[in-house]
Amino acid sequence: MVPEVPVCSGSFFRIRRGLIIIEKWKKVGDKVFQVYFGIGVVAMGLLAVLVIFSVIARYFFSHSWKELSEFNVTLFAFTTFWGMGINVLKNEHVIIDILYDRVPPAIKRWLSVVNYLIVLAVDLVFTKQGFAYVGVAGKQISQGMEIPMKYMYGIMPMAGVICAVCIVIKIIEFITADLSYFAPKNKVLTKESP
Repeated sequence: MVPEVPVCSGSFFRIRRGLIIIEKWKKVGDKVFQVYFGIGVVAMGLLAVLVIFSVIARYFFSHSWKELSEFNVTLFAFTTFWGMGINVLKNEHVIIDILYDRVPPAIKRWLSVVNYLIVLAVDLVFTKQGFAYVGVAGKQISQGMEIPMKYMYGIMPMAGVICAVCIVIKIIEFITADLSYFAPKNKVLTKESP
């Protein structure tokens, strides 16, 4: 007698289709991140060039422009706030991991999720306060560039929203990652005696 093979009910195909959709979203996410990161790189490069230019103009030619000085300060603030989400996604933020590396990977996953939920809460407060600040101070006209301050301060809430999206992406990554993702990353440095 030949054993019966169970008929696939289509759940395999639904799972496969779901994985294909996830892979497409990952590719879209990678492209969006490249644009996001590229904007930050261009802003940092422009900031470096403009600061060098303004220093040379001021010290060697005795020329100074209040508009350029104010733009440099605004661009510096832009690069700082713009980098918040990049640092979250690339794990470039400050972490003291002496004790964290000793935690078992299964616990480390949920510790990371709780940690990022706290970071998300702080970011949401920052974003809310950023919108409130832009609403109050954004009506003033800047002295250097003579534009409404909302264009200068608007980076705070905008970067807060972008950072919140990055934090949620990171939390999802923690929940779906393999336990090897949470393996200790630091090696113990000891001297071996000959």
